[in-house]
Amino acid sequence: MVEKKNQALNERSLLLLKSLIERYIYDGQPVGSRVLSKDPALNLSPATIRNVMADLEDLGLIHSPHTSAGRVPTVSGYRLFVDSLLTVKPLEISELNLIQSSLVAKNDINQSIGVASKLLSDLTRMTGVVTLPKRELVSLRHIEFLPLSNTRVLVILVTNEQEVHNKIIHTSREFSPSELQQIANYINTMYSGRSLAAVKKAVIEELKVAQERMNQEMLDVVQMAKLALDQDENSEDCVISGETNLMGFSELSDIDRLKQLFDAFSQKHNVIHLLDQCLNAEGVQIFIGEESGYQPFNQCSLVTSSYSIDDEVVGVLAVIGPTRMAYEKVIPFVDLTAKLLGAALNPKTLAP
Repeated sequence: MVEKKNQALNERSLLLLKSLIERYIYDGQPVGSRVLSKDPALNLSPATIRNVMADLEDLGLIHSPHTSAGRVPTVSGYRLFVDSLLTVKPLEISELNLIQSSLVAKNDINQSIGVASKLLSDLTRMTGVVTLPKRELVSLRHIEFLPLSNTRVLVILVTNEQEVHNKIIHTSREFSPSELQQIANYINTMYSGRSLAAVKKAVIEELKVAQERMNQEMLDVVQMAKLALDQDENSEDCVISGETNLMGFSELSDIDRLKQLFDAFSQKHNVIHLLDQCLNAEGVQIFIGEESGYQPFNQCSLVTSSYSIDDEVVGVLAVIGPTRMAYEKVIPFVDLTAKLLGAALNPKTLAP
């Protein structure tokens, strides 16, 4: 659709559309012919500009708000601008250095994810989101069980070389330290190096085996493994930073709209579902307005990119802001942050 509209426009129309959108992104005010006539790059009379703007409006690329004679871009206009007219700006040296120095290899994956999310928020003054690596792509390295009081057991789960997770589980009976050691030894011997998803699937399959044919020791093993690998319903699947930054944009400052946005951020699952669509996409992906298919983001744009560990895509990061965001700066921020986050999380770069 954008390609057809692009073909229907001559160079003058495209240049005017580009100028109008850049002006609107800069100051957030509807753009009129008088303002555009002062642009030396256009060198067009106000009458000519009005005619071209009328053509752009007929094509659905711009429209006139009720309160102004000026024009603002539509979603289609932004899409054409982003796909065909945008010139991405290289990052400033200071910005590049800040991202590189912040995203260094750490043994705590949650800390790295949090740093990336805050970086995106601080550098763009919008909202930064980073999903945690998908559990099905995380590998088991080592597991330990330590007895606590009564039927409580502390699980120490080491994944992806040096990432450590602690979790308390409640078992059906009390286990002695030696029993817990035997269970851990069996799990480490049988499943070390396999993905958590594959381990859990194998455990569930073993549970399906007629339990009367299992001795109690084996039953304890598979039940303990299942408890250890079950993901908590309240566990964090993504880290969001800078939600309140969106309050600074007039087009998003309506109380009802802000409530919808903050509700979306607090619930998270719809945001994660949206970002998961980008897991198999290469490079930077952009959702403008209603393109996201998620009503609370109808006045927003999302600039996203997946990040990889060991050449395997495991998560997605994004900047969420108004549709009139400075795409030429946000895109390289997102692209570089994704690359450096993946490098920081690569087990080969982690400190011993």
